[in-house]
Amino acid sequence: MAVFHVKTLCETTRTKLSEAIAKMEQFLNGHSLQQLNTDNDEAMEEFYKGYLTDTRHLLVFSEVAYEKLGVALRRPNFNVDYAEKVLYDVYHSSVNSFFYPKNECYSEDGRYAYTGQDAIRFRKKPVRDVRDLTIELSKIFETLREDLAYYETDYITQKRMQGEKV
Repeated sequence: MAVFHVKTLCETTRTKLSEAIAKMEQFLNGHSLQQLNTDNDEAMEEFYKGYLTDTRHLLVFSEVAYEKLGVALRRPNFNVDYAEKVLYDVYHSSVNSFFYPKNECYSEDGRYAYTGQDAIRFRKKPVRDVRDLTIELSKIFETLREDLAYYETDYITQKRMQGEKV
């Protein structure tokens, strides 16, 4: 990929990650397990524990990627190879973490992706704040997934064809 394109992609990705990080931090700083599970429902307790754990992991992956993108962009000579490796990591850590959360509190239903409806389906019906955060994040990570689609498989294929280890 051209240097200009990779640099621009790093900048836009960093901006989107910053937005996602701010939303997750605000949510995690403002909500506790007890606040989410006001009915003391055991099944919902497990659901929210999983949701909070997945959100914290996603936050960490996103913060690490944000910092690495900052390093790539601050270098006096923009290093395309390093930047592409970071973009690959963003796709495979942050984007995949959002769409495939370990605790499976929600999933993406592809049948809704092209209807204009929210494609996120929850395993249990969460409180509005959880739903709102997840839908807001889905819009950010959907854009990142589209922007970084090259790094899903094509990037690795190209590196292997060049005889490089990834």
